[in-house]
Amino acid sequence: MDVDPPKPLRLEAGCGDRERLTAELEFVQLLANPQYLQYLAQNNYFADPAFVSYLEYLLYWKRPEYAKLLIFPQCLNFLELLQDEAFRGLLLNGNVVEWLHRQQYYFWCKHGKRGGQEVEKK
Repeated sequence: MDVDPPKPLRLEAGCGDRERLTAELEFVQLLANPQYLQYLAQNNYFADPAFVSYLEYLLYWKRPEYAKLLIFPQCLNFLELLQDEAFRGLLLNGNVVEWLHRQQYYFWCKHGKRGGQEVEKK
């Protein structure tokens, strides 16, 4: 039985707002993973001015009406740090990435994944 693989989500002009919001939500939350940040650095994503501009565009997720949708709000801290070229360069260093991962783990142990903050439910 042949099954066609699912088509990847494509963000094209004219895609629905809901699809775009969902895709951007998923991507922003990936930024909470230090190993993913290292992958982006190792594969030269941060050398692409368009990608760096996209990271700047994503800062709208810091607004409360969007931030309340996040399961891993610490991704916003990483998104902010990614605005700095020096930080992006540090992500090539495995020791730095491991340190970030450990610090994140210790924070989660003490405060939980939401950082000890309750998210307003509507």
